[in-house]
Amino acid sequence: MSEQAYNTSIDIAHFLPHRRPMLMVDAILDISAEHVLCSFLIDAGNIFVQDNTLQEVGLMEHMAQTCSSIVGQRFYSKDYDPESDKRIIGFISGVKQMTIFKLPEVGQEILTVSSLTSKFDADDYSICTMQVEAKQENELLATAEINLFLKKQ
Repeated sequence: MSEQAYNTSIDIAHFLPHRRPMLMVDAILDISAEHVLCSFLIDAGNIFVQDNTLQEVGLMEHMAQTCSSIVGQRFYSKDYDPESDKRIIGFISGVKQMTIFKLPEVGQEILTVSSLTSKFDADDYSICTMQVEAKQENELLATAEINLFLKKQ
């Protein structure tokens, strides 16, 4: 992940149904139909922080939310109101080949990139497979292949 100018004005609510305290993405830095780059600053008050470290489940949830933003964008329009309209429900349907090399600590920022490897779309749901990797600075924290299911409510 090289340093470059990113569009930090992308509204997360147009891509993810999650809200605090379960929102594990601070910013979508770059997104297309098949690729996304997200950032997340580890805060001491995060529900998945223990002993000053983001636990495995928190890192996996962050990686899954990064992945779901690619598919979630097809369910939202530009005039979407996140306070009054809950459009989709999604869940991890499988995690393959997840490797965690290191857990990030409070105060560290994670940059996570995901690429869509396969997707099936129906009228009201999507099933997809993504490759994802999370880094802190230039150090690889984790990699995984994640399957997601998203359904329009």
